[in-house]
Amino acid sequence: MAIDLQEIEQVARLSRIKLDGAMADEVTQKVGSILQMIDQMQSVDTSDVEPMANPLDAVQRLRADDVTEINQRDKFQSVAPNVEEGLYLVPKVIE
Repeated sequence: MAIDLQEIEQVARLSRIKLDGAMADEVTQKVGSILQMIDQMQSVDTSDVEPMANPLDAVQRLRADDVTEINQRDKFQSVAPNVEEGLYLVPKVIE
């Protein structure tokens, strides 16, 4: 995919970036080379490559899923104005 000077100038105008003539030419050249590299990368056959979440065979160390606190629901709900079967009762706000 090629990009020309007019497209770079339009993108610069839309993004409110001021580019003078020499800088616009340089940016056009650099963006063009980046797009060429992307085209080259997209042409590589990856049909035999399996997707992976991490290029390293890293696994996350997990801690044991143990209960570390006691159930204090009744204590917390003792100060609530309305409670029923362990649930907080609140007034209806949508009609």
